[in-house]
Amino acid sequence: LRSGATTVGEAGVNHFADIGLRELNHKGVVDVPDVVAAGYHIRTHPADDYFLDFPQDVDLLGGVHGTDNVRLMVREMASRGVNRIKVMATERAGLPDTDPRIRIFNDEELAAIVDEANKAGLWTVAHAHGDEGAAAAVRAGVHCIEHGTYLSDDTLRLMKQKGVYLDPTVTATVDLTDPEGEYDDPVLQIRGRSMLPIAREMVGRAWKMGIKIVAGTDTTYFDKNNRTMADEIIELAGDGLPPMDAIKAGTSVSAEELGVDKRTGSIRAGYEADFVIVGRNPLEDIRHIADVLMVVNNGRLALNRMNVAPRP
Repeated sequence: LRSGATTVGEAGVNHFADIGLRELNHKGVVDVPDVVAAGYHIRTHPADDYFLDFPQDVDLLGGVHGTDNVRLMVREMASRGVNRIKVMATERAGLPDTDPRIRIFNDEELAAIVDEANKAGLWTVAHAHGDEGAAAAVRAGVHCIEHGTYLSDDTLRLMKQKGVYLDPTVTATVDLTDPEGEYDDPVLQIRGRSMLPIAREMVGRAWKMGIKIVAGTDTTYFDKNNRTMADEIIELAGDGLPPMDAIKAGTSVSAEELGVDKRTGSIRAGYEADFVIVGRNPLEDIRHIADVLMVVNNGRLALNRMNVAPRP
């Protein structure tokens, strides 16, 4: 929130801390952002903590395979009140023993995940670096592809046809390359240096094709790297988006993708008063977007670096 993110789309956390933050925000707590919650990832091997929340699912300790099991995980998430479902369609980039290009779930499993989510009135976002897994997720009906590093033109055209959003999280790939970053692993630094130019080129192609691009970070705030939403907006502007469109990727278009655009994401009469004040015009230099002087959250002052008392 101090960096200017008044609403966040969470994509994987233990013990439903995302729902707790969401409910605090909705009850008027001013110093936490609103959260669009996903709970646990749907993946072949759930986080160990998943079984503390769902001990009745002990049979999944051996792995989540088949349509019945993936549907079960989706129903468990829905039972806790998540806003959306997150599925791992490819392996992760942030682990040295995984390959982000490798697909995970098959067509039937992905279709079952999306279908079960739809039955609960939820949409699905897919973690997918590799093109095969991403294309399969798009065919299954996901709402958004997160990362998309290796997307082909064919997959991007399919996304455009189906209205699927792209959340490239380029700053997370930047973080892989950083010896002082969150991951701090030489294998991942080599991987990040390979992936970064590919990811940046993919964003430029996606933008030219008319894909709706949103700004996501996928990194820890105020830890080692201190990479925030502003960094992703700056990155997108450097990868081909005009400055105003890069800003929209982190505001109005993100709100649309998160399903909250009827109440926030833009400054309009009747909307929640969620906005930031920056020191200089970011349309003149997009880097000014990082100079957050004031944050207003749900109409209340959450941060004031201006040393000016606001009017009542």
